[in-house]
Amino acid sequence: MLVKTAAIVLHTLKYGESKMIVDMFTRSLGRLSFVVPIPKTAKSRMKKQYFQPMTLLVIESDIRQRVQLQKLADVRLMTPYVSIPLSPEKLAITLFVAEFLYYALRSEQHNEPLYDYVSDSLQWLDAAEEGYANFHLTFLMRLSRFLGFYPNMENPPDLPCSREGLDTPPKQGETERVPKLFFDLREARFSSFVPLHPDFLHPEEAQLIHLLMRMDFPTMHLFRLSRMDRQRIMEVLMRYYKLHLPDFPELKSLAVLHQLWN
Repeated sequence: MLVKTAAIVLHTLKYGESKMIVDMFTRSLGRLSFVVPIPKTAKSRMKKQYFQPMTLLVIESDIRQRVQLQKLADVRLMTPYVSIPLSPEKLAITLFVAEFLYYALRSEQHNEPLYDYVSDSLQWLDAAEEGYANFHLTFLMRLSRFLGFYPNMENPPDLPCSREGLDTPPKQGETERVPKLFFDLREARFSSFVPLHPDFLHPEEAQLIHLLMRMDFPTMHLFRLSRMDRQRIMEVLMRYYKLHLPDFPELKSLAVLHQLWN
């Protein structure tokens, strides 16, 4: 079956001397792996730069059922990046997102809203001139909605997460109306009671989840976080994802992110 679809490159691995295996998340068919000949000249139709992580492509392939490695009939750039390749910060974020999605979407099937979310997010990052330091945190929180474990808002807390940062004191009288809610990481919901397992956040840290749920790409720059704030939020997010995605590993690219925005 010849299929033409948009695709996002997740991972590329050299396979022998003349080929590479390229994992992609496609809009029409979900996660697929392709065997691609390594281009020998700059004039090759399938250029090597097409297969860098998070590249947005349009591909054609004769998809065969029960075949692990598909073959590409044609490939072209859908939307070339303008700023990501030239920005060390954006490049570090993009490589982290690529590694994260490589494992998070391991068995993901056809899911057009999820594909559109990832594609639109990358294009937003490429177009952003400033105010994207919280991109990876916002991206991961909102990604959980598509994967089925976005926090349940049945009893949302009204926590004093100021846009001036996590350490800004609440306004006068605000503390009295803040409920002491825990966040159950397994059940993805807030709770008035301590869960009967160790995978939960105390009220002081439950506000991190609430903070993330308030962020979106256009407004996330208003939430001024320190590098330590981001590291702690990332630790919570990684713990959260590991509970919901079996065998999710430690990510090598995470160490690079921790060095950004001192």
